[in-house]
Amino acid sequence: MLMAKLFQNFLHWLNGVKAPVTDAERIIASPDDTVKLKVTLRQGHISYSVTKGESTIIRDSKLGLKIKNLPPLADHLSIVRTTEKSVGETWETVWGEEHFITNNYNEVAYYLSETSKANRLFTLRFRVFNDGIAFRYELPPQPAFSRVEIEDELTEFNVDLNSDSWSIPSYQPDRYEYNYEKKPVYELEKAVHTPLTIILPNKYHIAIHEAALYNYGEMSLKLDEWKALKSDITPLSDGVKARTDLPFNTPWRFIMIAGSPIGLTKNRMMLNLNDPPTSDFSWVTPIKFLGIWWAMYVGEWTWASGPRHGATTEHAIEYIDACRRLGIQGLLIEGWNGGWDGDWLLNGKTTDFIHPMPDCDLPGIAEYAHQNEVEIIGHHETVGFVDNYESQLEASYKYYSDLGIRYIKPGYAGSMMFIQGKREYHHSQLGVLHYQKSLELAAKYHICLDVHEPIKGTGIERTFPNLLTREGARGQEYEGGALSPSHACILPFTRLLSGPMDYTPGIFDVTNTTKRLSSTLARQLAYYVTIPSGMQMAADRPRFYEEVNPGAYKFIHDVPVNWERSVPLMGAIGEYYVVAREERGGHNWFVGGVTNENSHKVRVALDFLEEGATYTAEIYRDSEIAHYRDNPLDIRIETTTVTKNNFLDIWMAPGGGFALSLKKNAQ
Repeated sequence: MLMAKLFQNFLHWLNGVKAPVTDAERIIASPDDTVKLKVTLRQGHISYSVTKGESTIIRDSKLGLKIKNLPPLADHLSIVRTTEKSVGETWETVWGEEHFITNNYNEVAYYLSETSKANRLFTLRFRVFNDGIAFRYELPPQPAFSRVEIEDELTEFNVDLNSDSWSIPSYQPDRYEYNYEKKPVYELEKAVHTPLTIILPNKYHIAIHEAALYNYGEMSLKLDEWKALKSDITPLSDGVKARTDLPFNTPWRFIMIAGSPIGLTKNRMMLNLNDPPTSDFSWVTPIKFLGIWWAMYVGEWTWASGPRHGATTEHAIEYIDACRRLGIQGLLIEGWNGGWDGDWLLNGKTTDFIHPMPDCDLPGIAEYAHQNEVEIIGHHETVGFVDNYESQLEASYKYYSDLGIRYIKPGYAGSMMFIQGKREYHHSQLGVLHYQKSLELAAKYHICLDVHEPIKGTGIERTFPNLLTREGARGQEYEGGALSPSHACILPFTRLLSGPMDYTPGIFDVTNTTKRLSSTLARQLAYYVTIPSGMQMAADRPRFYEEVNPGAYKFIHDVPVNWERSVPLMGAIGEYYVVAREERGGHNWFVGGVTNENSHKVRVALDFLEEGATYTAEIYRDSEIAHYRDNPLDIRIETTTVTKNNFLDIWMAPGGGFALSLKKNAQ
């Protein structure tokens, strides 16, 4: 009887009969017909499930929103109408891992209405790609109201609870800066950040994340009391998840699907779910830069004022000269303004973002940099005191712009944000709104951003390409005991699925007792390929590049920061990762590989190279006796000639890695 009723209602729906359709079922297939999303409306409740081939990816999962002071927008639903479309296109990026990205999906939008007296309206829009699915909620203006307070989101992602997951915890003082943990999904009783990477018992690898996050709290995930993996929207300080005027669209919720971990790293759904830019961003230029930064971490200089102050005019001039000698395009200067003396984590409420310290002639530094064709990267450490920062935001951006400074590294190192006089999570709706306000203002002044302690990546760099990179995970500032070699083998399959990261690579002083790194020297070179970033730092002090190991530095000099295409080659989560990338606008290729605490040998096939061409291969690898603990500096640099028919067998030491530069020879 139930199937007969479903079929009858489906016919009414197809034929435009205006009777409420409260029971229906439809399968939306991917363009290649391998991924299938089933949408079910049963007794007024809507849900979805996902399969890949014959395998279940997502079991039947509820959908809906909980509106404050009103019944949930999840019951007594009927279908008003549906629309559908198919998209197959290729679009050009301003910068990134790929020059051209294919966007291919089938879409069905369900326009829903309540059969109850409230008669509220909303739309569920579904897209099915060859490598995943996505959906979002869309709320139009309502007859009775034009503003809503969202109390909760009822979205479920019902995966097999025996699946393994890789995650970091939400709602913690250090935001996203925690070590990833592998645990079964049935243990995720506390909220974890997305992307959440999961290995299903059927061996499919999936990652659950969100795209186009604007004016809404970030989505975390956790098990509810019924053991369903459910969305957990970051609340404001009063508990409300979001306040918004109508019309309003939530961020896209999406699930990447791959047959292997390396397949996840090829997924471009997140960028495809974001809108193209609406203005000209041709002025955006990715950059490589030095920094008055690591010398403070190892104790040579300080952020604070005094005899060892790092951000002085003298030091800046020295570093600008080093940029010229080393062929580096930019210089980051941290500690140029006040706020660093004493307990700097408490100083953000009074920090001045316009006036330099007495020993830092920033206008003079900027002019000297301009004369030497070096870009200055400005720095704003807010410590999360957003109210103070926003009171100076436009004036501080204009100050930099007037000095010709076109890059800024803003930081939000506090455990919470202080917004509108209240303590808020960085990833709450108010935090998201602030990050977006800063980004849009930066675009107004033609400034590019490298955001530290950021909101997580959701692909908005497609719409705002001046967002060149962000932190959003533990980087090398955590070296000295808080990072293991496996960390860099986890990031490509977790954090880096959400976009580029400023990992601050290129530390050659790996044995420094203050910040001893769990890394070989060759591994530091590999990071420039394995961890993409539109602003890529050469993080160590210039003397280690010029005097200690100029041969290894050559790779940092040569490796680009903008790519034509990327070819992930092999990897396993937490074990190893190898990727090849082609220089944008050129013919040269670069390959990077990293391993965990264990040594690993890989065979790198070069079949991505151009047919009929020869390449000079410069190989930067760990020596046979290298080890991240006992012998991290032992590197071998070799040169040979290769074609696409060759392969290279390369051994990576424990905690090690390798880098290849493949330069096309003239015909």
